[in-house]
Amino acid sequence: MTESLLLLLTGTLVGCFGTIIGVGGGFVIVPLLTILYQFSPQHAVGTSMAIVALNALSGTVAYIRQQRIDYRTGLFFAAATLPGSFFGAYLLQQVSRMYFDIGFSIFMIATAVYIAVRKQSPATEIDLRTFQRPDYNRPLGLLISFFVGFVASMAGIGGGVIHVPAMIYLFSFPPFIAIPTSHFILAISATFAAASHASIGEVEWSFLPTLGVGAVIGAQLGGVLSHRIKGQWIIRGLLTVMVLGAVRLILRNLP
Repeated sequence: MTESLLLLLTGTLVGCFGTIIGVGGGFVIVPLLTILYQFSPQHAVGTSMAIVALNALSGTVAYIRQQRIDYRTGLFFAAATLPGSFFGAYLLQQVSRMYFDIGFSIFMIATAVYIAVRKQSPATEIDLRTFQRPDYNRPLGLLISFFVGFVASMAGIGGGVIHVPAMIYLFSFPPFIAIPTSHFILAISATFAAASHASIGEVEWSFLPTLGVGAVIGAQLGGVLSHRIKGQWIIRGLLTVMVLGAVRLILRNLP
């Protein structure tokens, strides 16, 4: 019972973080499953994708109520993530645990450093009814989205860690729109990726009533708190977890 409550709380916190910054909670869930529960890379990633999908679907509902999603851009990018999500799930079967741990750790640390040093944009509120979509580079958007689907399905993370910076810094979307739209994209791509992993038996369903339900609850909390908590404090906490998890995975593979 104690372990179930801890997993529920962990899922809630991860879901809240993921919704507020639009990146999903795979950075925490994958190390948790591989370190504490000795999951294989394939089952850790597959289970994480199922939980991320639940989190993204719940967070999307919260952002729909706030009318902050650019559906046209979201559907355009989401469609491009689907082929990568499919191939990433099957390619993961060929990756050894050691290479997965080290590669995923390097990716987490690099992403954490990027997020830490990037210039923060003001989260100004915008009425989507009067929002004018930037004239962004659509071929580049398609290419990035395919890559996002591939990486997310391989690593079990939410693709928002790539989509959010790309939408803000490459395509000039305001953060107030970019983060919810990224979450909407994630709801589609993560659901497709989770289904791909489930079809080959890489989802541990027993964790969904704890981590999964927590992620759903956390997404609703994150949607409410997105206007009330300073983003830098949430990001600092997430960066700490990412770095500690990455270091732990590397140390586990040292002789």
